[in-house]
Amino acid sequence: MIRPTLLLTLVSLTSCLAVASSQRAEAEYYVAAYAEHYHVPREFVRAVVEQESAWKQCTVSSKGAVGLMQLMPDTARRLNVQNRCDVSQNVSGGVRYVAWLMNRFRGDLRLVAAAYYAGERVIDRRGLRYSNPDVISYVSQLRNRFERNSSPERILRRTR
Repeated sequence: MIRPTLLLTLVSLTSCLAVASSQRAEAEYYVAAYAEHYHVPREFVRAVVEQESAWKQCTVSSKGAVGLMQLMPDTARRLNVQNRCDVSQNVSGGVRYVAWLMNRFRGDLRLVAAAYYAGERVIDRRGLRYSNPDVISYVSQLRNRFERNSSPERILRRTR
């Protein structure tokens, strides 16, 4: 005989998994749509979301970044993102930022990843000579995530 508390726990867990699954599907939809619209590799956007928020829609970092793509308040304002927890707005803003960084750094995804993490001004000054271990680790982890999801012709070059 199944205890009522165990049954209630199982029903609650199943309900939470269904909600998480539908939220992930919604997020994946926006990632694909905005990546295509702004001509950004979908696998790169997916890697950023995985790295930044692990697909948690309204997560808040200790530094104040919010949402799937962990937009900072100033970046969100610059991109006209009103609600950083709104999946569509967050992903749209994050992908537009990635597209802007891709243009600024001439498509070098290593620099795009570093600038996404550390800010474009730091990477403008330092380029591939950045030595901050957190930036190096972030770029390396993002590259690994990107490679797992990518076709061979889009693989990021190794950071040196």
